[in-house]
Amino acid sequence: MQESKKEDGSINIELSPEIAEGTYSNLAIINHSNSEFVVDFVNIMPGVPKAKVKSRIVLTPQHAKRLAQALIDNIKRFEAQVGEIKEFEQQDFPINFGPVGEA
Repeated sequence: MQESKKEDGSINIELSPEIAEGTYSNLAIINHSNSEFVVDFVNIMPGVPKAKVKSRIVLTPQHAKRLAQALIDNIKRFEAQVGEIKEFEQQDFPINFGPVGEA
């Protein structure tokens, strides 16, 4: 798949059916080095002692900051339409994914 830039500067982004289906995640683990942010998306199931990373996204610090701002903006719009998102009591997961790497 390729993305092509149009004359007006917009980008045509293609989305395959497999990617459009999405991947469910109820845990995100974020690590960073001097040059990148790594976000691992995990699906933890109750009563199952093992979980796998379903997707890993690697971002530059600049893109990570833009993503954080975009999430904040979208959450504000969502809450304005639907109401406040209630946070549940957070569970402590005994997670050990090994040492944190640096690039």
